[in-house]
Amino acid sequence: MDNLSQGITEWLVEDNDASRTVPTPGYLSRHYWWAYIHPWAVKFWDHLPIVNMILLGNYSRLRDAALREFDGLHNANVLQVAAVYGNLSPGVADRVISGGGHYDIVDVLPIQLENVRRKLVSIRGIRLLNQNSEKLNLADASYDKVMLFFLLHEQPEAAKARTLAEAFRVVKPGGKIIIVDFAKPYRWNPFRYLWRVFLAIFEPFALAMWWNDVANMIPGYARYWPMRRELFFGGLFQKVVISRPG
Repeated sequence: MDNLSQGITEWLVEDNDASRTVPTPGYLSRHYWWAYIHPWAVKFWDHLPIVNMILLGNYSRLRDAALREFDGLHNANVLQVAAVYGNLSPGVADRVISGGGHYDIVDVLPIQLENVRRKLVSIRGIRLLNQNSEKLNLADASYDKVMLFFLLHEQPEAAKARTLAEAFRVVKPGGKIIIVDFAKPYRWNPFRYLWRVFLAIFEPFALAMWWNDVANMIPGYARYWPMRRELFFGGLFQKVVISRPG
């Protein structure tokens, strides 16, 4: 076990075997080693100006749109599926913990869990869990809010379907799934044409978010659950909130 894995053992979920980490999915190693796996990648990419540049100046707006879903929480259990760059997680932690709740962040990469841990003032009420989003070791109907922030566009279709199935499995009746990710931009948006080339080269699974509506990606039984959508930057980004009936 390397030093990083050893450092994570203090805050892995109790029923995980902290002596080993979850295997890294093949698609992640092949396509995203330069963004999430190599230590120098983490040091380079996780700076607000760079994160904002990647999202074409929209990071703060998208972060704040996500954070609004966590305002006024009381004794809530919140799950974030995948650690993220930027300062979203500290903002969620402030809202959840100050309201007396609990906040879990899962990620398949120990280096990403270590990175997010450095940004948290305290881990009181917070668990950082080394788990694969496609097969969560978490109880059914155990979270009031489940958030996927720019995760789905990085996954191939089969992985995306399994991740969504897990997110919907663990949300409580009356709870909400919050998805912030790419969407298909309006025809008049120049980034519909410019960004398509960039995504095709660097984000091989992202264009699926253009061609497939989120409503068609979620489990069939949930397609009639209440859903609201907010679009940003000429339709290039979206926030989708799906409520599980109580």
